[in-house]
Amino acid sequence: MAAVAVLTLSVAACNGPSIGSREPSASGPANPFSTDVSGALRTSGFNPGDEVGQSRADYAAEQLGGVTVTMDKTNFDPQKFAAQAASGQTPDLIQTDRAIVATLANKDLIIPLDQCYEAFGVKPREQYYPSVVDDVSYDGKIYGIPQFFQANALLANKRVLDQAGVAAAALDTSKPDELVATAKKLYQEKGGKPTVIGVDADLPGSSGMWFTVFGGAAYDEQGKPTLDRPENVAALTWMKQLMDAQGGYAKVKSFKDSMDVFGAGNQYVKDQVAVQTWAQWYPNVLADTKDKVSLEAVPIKDSSGAPIAMAGGTSFAIPKSGKNPSAACAWAIKATSSEAWMAAADARIETVEKNKKLFTGLMTGSPVADQQIKDKYVKPTGNAEFDQVIETYYAVLAKPVTSGSSPVGQTVQQDLTNAVTVALTGEKTPEQALADAQTSSLRAWEQATK
Repeated sequence: MAAVAVLTLSVAACNGPSIGSREPSASGPANPFSTDVSGALRTSGFNPGDEVGQSRADYAAEQLGGVTVTMDKTNFDPQKFAAQAASGQTPDLIQTDRAIVATLANKDLIIPLDQCYEAFGVKPREQYYPSVVDDVSYDGKIYGIPQFFQANALLANKRVLDQAGVAAAALDTSKPDELVATAKKLYQEKGGKPTVIGVDADLPGSSGMWFTVFGGAAYDEQGKPTLDRPENVAALTWMKQLMDAQGGYAKVKSFKDSMDVFGAGNQYVKDQVAVQTWAQWYPNVLADTKDKVSLEAVPIKDSSGAPIAMAGGTSFAIPKSGKNPSAACAWAIKATSSEAWMAAADARIETVEKNKKLFTGLMTGSPVADQQIKDKYVKPTGNAEFDQVIETYYAVLAKPVTSGSSPVGQTVQQDLTNAVTVALTGEKTPEQALADAQTSSLRAWEQATK
């Protein structure tokens, strides 16, 4: 979604709904969210398109007897939502990227959910990873109910590493200069065109994660943009060095665009890559070609050498002008409960066994659910390399790191993407690219926080 679309959300801050269904008590005002729900519930942005989504939707619906659920399964559209807010026709529950939650909260278009959690006896920082809760928090309140935390790791092609005489231990992100040298050693080309990418850092998509590796961040704890801080400049300088060591960003991108990432002739089958940054869901894709790939996963480490887990994802939020916030709260809490995630895991296992595939894990956004699923279903697969990959992704969850929260989060991400792109192509120096991005993001921040 274009950053400019977010700015259109300022068109309306509608009157709040009447959500009270409990009498005030002598100890203070009643919780406005009720666990006794009924009526109609309209959702938008959530598409239960596979067995994981459908089983969770079914579980939530079963728990909300008497509630009729209608789903708009199209992706969340901020322009459409702004128009709905202006006319008072918003859905009761939306699913959106976590990066936009603070923006919606800042525009007073969604409501805080602290009392939603309280109504159902859920302690959000225990049920969900604290880092993910931080992603959907703004001005001291929680505005989202998070889904999924599929952490990133380095996914290495052992055949290519072995041919180059490189051990997986050399893929140490806490030693960035050495990693550039390793990438250069692994990289291959023919006729000036890449034939093997040495180290693909997923740029510009994962640039925010690399900021964290270098000790930087896109914004501070208050959400104010900090794109031009020295650590970020160092990170972007390294990204440029990494790409230049492999023929340059343009050549790498062009080669990647030609790859059959989701197909039988994917880049690991064809030995077109040595190392790539991938979230936990991608090994499930490679399981389809398990007999044709040779893999090893390596944790991503920060500058101190400690493994970190970072991931984007979606979250449920409740529009301020929704007509049935109590049912929306109940449905979202149930759909992200440990019981719902176990139902999803049961459904996934049934599909895996039917298709004779490997179960590579299911990461949920909830440490409670993740552990339950791991204990019940993550067993030796008969493929030692996939077992190592699966275990590595679960191991990095020990140190989840927030992506941060800002009322101009999406604008910052767009400015960051632009800055990384122009720096990698050499149009601007890393310093100038980030300085220009900071100017743009800071202007948006000042407008949003007047």
